[in-house]
Amino acid sequence: MASKGGKDGYYRNDLEKSSLKTPQSVDRVKRNSGDPYWSRKESRMWTGALLVGTCLLYCARSTMPICAATMSESFGWSKKQSGIILSSFFWGYCMTQVLGGHLSDKLGGERVILLSAVTWGLITTITPLSVHVTSHPLTLISFLRFLMGLFQGVHFPALASLFSQRVRESERAFTCSVVGCGSQFGTLVMGGAGSLLLEWYGWETVFYFAGFLTVLWGYCVCAYLLKNKEKGLTFEELEKSFSPSSVTHVNWKQFFKKAPVWAVIIAQVSVASTAFTLFSWMPTFFKERFPDAKGWVFNVVPWVVAIPAAVFSGFLSDYLISKGYKTVWVRKVMQVFGMGVSSLFVLGLGQTDTYWQAILFASLAVGLQTFNHSGVTVNVQDLAPSCAGLLFGVANTGGALLGKFSVAHAWSFPVVGLNISNIFSHFLCLSLCILFKFPATLEGDPILSATRGHLTMT
Repeated sequence: MASKGGKDGYYRNDLEKSSLKTPQSVDRVKRNSGDPYWSRKESRMWTGALLVGTCLLYCARSTMPICAATMSESFGWSKKQSGIILSSFFWGYCMTQVLGGHLSDKLGGERVILLSAVTWGLITTITPLSVHVTSHPLTLISFLRFLMGLFQGVHFPALASLFSQRVRESERAFTCSVVGCGSQFGTLVMGGAGSLLLEWYGWETVFYFAGFLTVLWGYCVCAYLLKNKEKGLTFEELEKSFSPSSVTHVNWKQFFKKAPVWAVIIAQVSVASTAFTLFSWMPTFFKERFPDAKGWVFNVVPWVVAIPAAVFSGFLSDYLISKGYKTVWVRKVMQVFGMGVSSLFVLGLGQTDTYWQAILFASLAVGLQTFNHSGVTVNVQDLAPSCAGLLFGVANTGGALLGKFSVAHAWSFPVVGLNISNIFSHFLCLSLCILFKFPATLEGDPILSATRGHLTMT
């Protein structure tokens, strides 16, 4: 926790008034105060960097959904085979959620995010080269998508862990929302630039574009943001992170019996599976329902709407909390909009008859879903700051498994699949949220309160 008043408060105030705000003086004051949180300058730098990183994560993830139709024509794949490739990502994605969250809780989310990003960036870059040197492109691309999911699976649990340890609770919703809207921004960038690259130069350039930018981002973060001791992982550190002495003093059996914990898990399962289904099959839905429509329109407009919606939801959430509204109430309101209201527009999307009406419904559905960044996403960090990465990993594993099923089996009925998978999961989640009084408050609960202590970074 940040220290208040006394000598430490004097040092911080003196630093703010001083014109010599060097990085060394900032680090010195933070060490003296015992403050684990980022300074204002550090917060801005990391928020910007992680926004770009999340954007590139979705740029790389979007390569296959955008190129699927063109690649299917080139290699003679059926819709079922395309569904296998698209869903293979989620097999890897669900395997590293818990592991990534645990490592981030112990070793620091910054390091986990950087190392994984460089790896999946390289995988994206070599995909076109690999496909042209094999006689079984379907098998190879499925395997590469599996590997990409394996390394991208650690990203969001690492973010949850990082924010719980480095961002103050009063600023957490806005930070999560800004970084989270990188997913929409990345889809927007790839929907626009990727569609043009696909049309002008072929599907290979889409992969080169996303992969090269990711590797470049990793170099910049390593060179300008990370300290020398944070730029790599040693086998000794990995062994230490799994040693019994590093385990938090939490009764996990009792912890996972708590209704609020399961409310968060079920909510994240619904949110993640819905997002995966829309992300993977919405381009196909528009292509089949409106065959003459331009790809750069339906691949761009919904995500243009989503970006300001995400920033607004984060700003509104932190503003309401600063005005004295209870955090638990604010998280509830954000989640109702993020799941309940957005699901109504998803339902309407499948019933639309005109192109621009479909664009409107898709934009409102995707835009309102960004309110989840100020709801369940940040509530995981409110609930268990010291093990937020692990808890988010557990929840997101369920979302990835359900997302894998939705993506793999919606190929034959994209319209019906969108409606059934999303509406069912949303209203199921809403009823469970009401039953469990989601989101959770930590007041008076010794089991949940035990997780509020911050881990010492190794």
